[in-house]
Amino acid sequence: MKVILAGQKSFGATAFDNIRNAGHDIVQVFAPMGDALAFRADQKAVPVEHEMTADRVMEGADLIVCAHSHVFVSSRSRDRTVLGAIGYHPSLLPRHRGRDAVKWTIRMGDPVAGGSVYWLNDRVDGGPIAAQDWCHVDPRWDHSDLWREELFPMGQRLLVQVLADLEKRTVVRIPQAEACATWEPALDVQRLHRPDLLQLPAPGAEFGYHVVTSR
Repeated sequence: MKVILAGQKSFGATAFDNIRNAGHDIVQVFAPMGDALAFRADQKAVPVEHEMTADRVMEGADLIVCAHSHVFVSSRSRDRTVLGAIGYHPSLLPRHRGRDAVKWTIRMGDPVAGGSVYWLNDRVDGGPIAAQDWCHVDPRWDHSDLWREELFPMGQRLLVQVLADLEKRTVVRIPQAEACATWEPALDVQRLHRPDLLQLPAPGAEFGYHVVTSR
């Protein structure tokens, strides 16, 4: 598959390696200037952009993959691909929507955590689920331990798993259970970056894929 990867830090750089090792072609990267993901892409001669707006998204790719990206991917950007965009969120969505999900998992004393790969749409962290997994939370852990020991490797596995499903032309889209949703605010002052302000309807999947919408 032809993939556009948006992300940052070690999670994004590791996703870059894992996606390529799984046989997919990363055709473009969006990452902050000087970031580990941008450096990895430069090493492999993959074009890098530092801000995602629709006019900068390469046309013709199959999918945008967000790996530790805090940028809102607009429908205009998603429409430039065949399938749209997926992202990894380190919680069992719809629980702990928001950018500090791991910290809130620890703050709330959750005995079980998990990770979700979901389809990006116009609702932040609200799109259909493509894959999920769960783990126990060691009561001795802080948020860094939970991320490092469980949720980081879980996210890498789930992203590769979803790409494998899509390569087989199977699209899993399980609606989130809105009655169970929680949203916690960011623990810093930063807000989700929205480089594209114009929002248009989300793209369809009209390319011969089998779409799964229920378990």
